[in-house]
Amino acid sequence: MERDAFYQPKLGGDVPFKGPLVMTNLVRSLFLLACSALGAQGSALTAQANGPSFPPDSVVLSILKERVEEGRSAGIVVGLLEADGTTRVLAWGDPGPEKLPLDGVSVFEIGSITKVFTGSVLADMILKGEVSLDDPVQAFLPPGVTVPSRNGLEITLGMLSEQNSGLPGMPDNFNPENWSNPFADYRAEDLYEFLSGYELERDPGESFEYSNLGVGLLGHALALHAGRSYEAVVRDRILNPLGMTHTGVVLTPWMVEHLALGHREGGGVVCNWDLDALAGAGALRSTAEDMLKFLDAALDPETGPIHRAMAYAQEERADAGSMRIGLNWITQPAGDHRLVWHNGGTGGYRTYMGLIPERGIGVVVLTNSGGRGADDLGRHLLHPEFPLTQASNPWPRRLLILAIAVLIPLLVTLGIRRYRRRRRTPASRPEEHER
Repeated sequence: MERDAFYQPKLGGDVPFKGPLVMTNLVRSLFLLACSALGAQGSALTAQANGPSFPPDSVVLSILKERVEEGRSAGIVVGLLEADGTTRVLAWGDPGPEKLPLDGVSVFEIGSITKVFTGSVLADMILKGEVSLDDPVQAFLPPGVTVPSRNGLEITLGMLSEQNSGLPGMPDNFNPENWSNPFADYRAEDLYEFLSGYELERDPGESFEYSNLGVGLLGHALALHAGRSYEAVVRDRILNPLGMTHTGVVLTPWMVEHLALGHREGGGVVCNWDLDALAGAGALRSTAEDMLKFLDAALDPETGPIHRAMAYAQEERADAGSMRIGLNWITQPAGDHRLVWHNGGTGGYRTYMGLIPERGIGVVVLTNSGGRGADDLGRHLLHPEFPLTQASNPWPRRLLILAIAVLIPLLVTLGIRRYRRRRRTPASRPEEHER
């Protein structure tokens, strides 16, 4: 990924494919054939909407294979949770050099999906009477740290999770020594320094702005309140109760063995990301099987305390651009239902998690490549009326490369010929111009 902190939710939808400006008849024919194939594939998925919750394995696998072949991802793992509680995991692609084949226990960085875990921890603390949405975050930080306020309004825990605290997306003192692992050296002291010196540009609670800083601060404050590390708090309150044994911040030897290596967009293995002070915004790694357990709990509020907390976290509380937001869960319409979701991304991974509570179904999509993400596939599987995006068209770039490859030698040749002609032509004498 570029220097942007985390892959942020696309609240306005994907950019439609526009096609090349110049195309030969052969290329146009190939293009139309490809569109027809995609249309047939979409029709197959739409047909499934009236039958089982999700299409058969063969249809899903054909999409995964196509995306890998197009270079849109090195590898993809999809987890499907049916309304009856049964699950399926499908995988295709490259896990990285000398790594185990992709499957349901392959480990991926889930990036900003971590924010939903942070929101669920907050919900659990609220339902247990430990904190409230209206508590100022100032109360949870060490003496000497000043959280900015404006017009007498303080930033609360709820505002941090609803993404309307007034804090920017990233702190202005974020200056990594190593951009390939950019969060590794951003410590609590750096966070405190930023907060104590920052002036809010709008009132807390006034408007939505997606902020990795804000949710990172929330996770940090909740960990301080619990007297544990962020990972320990998430493990105690969510991972252990749900049996998510292969999810965490720190990679265990087992997780290293099963890790799918991240790739930059277009190929090439990249570093994993390590987070310190802002862990609550994107530090977790997980597997498709573990994420399906999380989705199952999010759809079953009656089972236990953490299940009720996860349902509470999904409740819509504020505007999020054209959508709505709960405690980090984002909600958008899906026909007559609600699609509740979050996505994520780090340097070499793009991920998506979504559910439709009224139908009792959920999807997780994990990829080990940077790029446009996995959102469209997750949305489409949950609700086929959301279209699959098409691969970025390579022809404009190829035509540019071809033009450069042809024009540069041609211009050089013409220049040499002109130079040689001028050398062979006798120069005019000065007196001839004076007559």
